[in-house]
Formats: sequence, structure tokens, C-alpha cells
Amino acid sequence: MKLLIINGPNLNMLGIREPGIYGSGTYEDLCKMIQGKADNMGVSVEFYQSNHEGAIIDKIHSSMGVFDGIVINPGAYTHYSYAILDALKAVGIPTVEVHISDIHSRESFRSVSVTAAACIAQISGHGFEGYCEAIDVLESKLR
Repeated sequence: MKLLIINGPNLNMLGIREPGIYGSGTYEDLCKMIQGKADNMGVSVEFYQSNHEGAIIDKIHSSMGVFDGIVINPGAYTHYSYAILDALKAVGIPTVEVHISDIHSRESFRSVSVTAAACIAQISGHGFEGYCEAIDVLESKLR
């Protein structure tokens, strides 16, 4: 099983950006944790992070025929990117949306996810561990 892990805007700033909300772990810490989980499961993962909506869409498009599943944290694009929603629908790859913080208990605009409609599950508020849970969801769906 080969998974693409996509992280959107500002996730490269983990550990610096609002640690009271997102924790003190860095993006590198997150990738190491996910890689460890994947290695233990015999799953191949590739990481991709961009602050640019079009670059994320291009990466989703190029994943067709390459990846079995996608774990995506679209960041702020969650709340308004119909373009990312359409890209996920277009490729038809099973996708799980992940959010480090609980988007449903924050500002009202954050509780709306337009991208979730293209996903088989959404995990929110479980910190970095949410990514591992997403891998479990995809593993159970794909195997």
C-alpha cells in the first residue's frame, strides 16, 4: 500500500505557530511519527507540503495511478477550496481528511469543511495521532 500525505498552508510552521492549539511538535516531528507508523505497518508513504492551492491540486492530479490512498490536511483550504474538493473527486483515490486541532470547537468558520465531501472519513482534534488513525482507516479500506 502506498499513501500520499498532503499538508497544506502553514503546516510547515508547526512548533512555531500557535503551540497552544497545534502543540510544540514540528513538521519534521510529524513526518517522523507518520513514517514510523508506516514502517511498522509495511506501508509506503510520501510527504508533500505546500502553501499554494494550485500546487496541492497538481500533486493530487499526479497521484492518480501512483498512490492507493491520500491523507490530507488542507489547512485553511478546508473551509473554502472547492478546487481541492474537485481534484480529490476527480482522481477518485480514497482520502481521509485530518486536522490536528478540533475544527468543530474553534471559530465557527472552521467547522465547515468543503473538502470532506470527497473523503471517506474526517479525523479532527486528535493531534498528530490523527494522521496515524487516518492510515489505519485507509489500511482497513484498502486491504
